[in-house]
Amino acid sequence: MITKGQDHSLTVFPRDEFAALAERAAAASRSNPQARAFLRSLASGTDEQRPDAQGRITLSAAHRKYAGLTKDCVVIGAIKHLEIWDATAWETYLAEHEEEFSEARDEALQDIL
Repeated sequence: MITKGQDHSLTVFPRDEFAALAERAAAASRSNPQARAFLRSLASGTDEQRPDAQGRITLSAAHRKYAGLTKDCVVIGAIKHLEIWDATAWETYLAEHEEEFSEARDEALQDIL
């Protein structure tokens, strides 16, 4: 399942992980405008893909435009999903966020570490 990710990347989920995310999103309060917007974006921006015999998938024009994908792309593993980034956008993201990663404090990581 391919959907719009945050930071203008694309997110690739295994079907069961996407189903769990969709369940959580559907259970969110309908009175919360951000929850409604997220649910709408998730539902309308998701495309089911099956790899061809060589393991390739096709990205829709809308997904390519959303992520600003050009010739060179980067696929990164993000634990339970993959992210597809335009190579230049990924390098920019890394440069802008490296210090945040290096300086992460206990408060930000309390549920992770």
